[in-house]
Amino acid sequence: MLAGAVSSSAQWFKIKGHVYDSSRNYAIELVTVLSTSGKGTVTDANGYYEVEVTEKDSIWFSYLNKPTVKFPVLKIANPFGFDISLQINVTVLKEVKIRQRNYKEDSAQNRKDYAKVFEYQKPRLSSSVTNMGVGFDLNEIINMFRFKRNRNMLAFQQRLLQQEQDKAVDHRFNKALVRRLTSLTGNELDSFMVIYRPPYEFTLLTSDYDFQQYIKDSYRRYLVGLPPLPMPGFKREDE
Repeated sequence: MLAGAVSSSAQWFKIKGHVYDSSRNYAIELVTVLSTSGKGTVTDANGYYEVEVTEKDSIWFSYLNKPTVKFPVLKIANPFGFDISLQINVTVLKEVKIRQRNYKEDSAQNRKDYAKVFEYQKPRLSSSVTNMGVGFDLNEIINMFRFKRNRNMLAFQQRLLQQEQDKAVDHRFNKALVRRLTSLTGNELDSFMVIYRPPYEFTLLTSDYDFQQYIKDSYRRYLVGLPPLPMPGFKREDE
């Protein structure tokens, strides 16, 4: 097999993010993004990129013929937003175009892009029936002994699931809603958002009326310095 070639059975997903200058204030356009499997792209006017990878890949960035180090895919903590900064200075601020994000569309797209990781299950020994009788699946036996790969994939899966849950809470428990119901602003709003952030299960299952009532009740507790009330059957993210 040629160097850099990938088996046709390899499963692909995407790493996404932005590239900034050394101040992390300005996006960098036309940065080359490459993977060891041969896939590549360039950043757009907002410094954004998406590159297809396999779990065995590493990616690196190149700008003005100066490449970065390689980053192994399974060690990337946030594949939804793998942002980096390059050691260059931008003196002119370029126009930045902003589009309104659609949470449900983004979530569905992430599930599609990372389908292999979301659907990953720890290998188990299974049997198969052949002309010779009942035997064991050789591929499953091999996978059971790939300890490091299995551990990395499970950790990667947990990171993706946690990020998906965090985004679901962020979408519903947002500053605009809390500000409207409490009139809090600035540092007080920031503190309230951290202290009274609801658990994922509560956010997912509660009606709009009860969710807004939770925010109002929490605000009354905030005014007198009381912690959040425990919610039976729901576990807070910081517990």
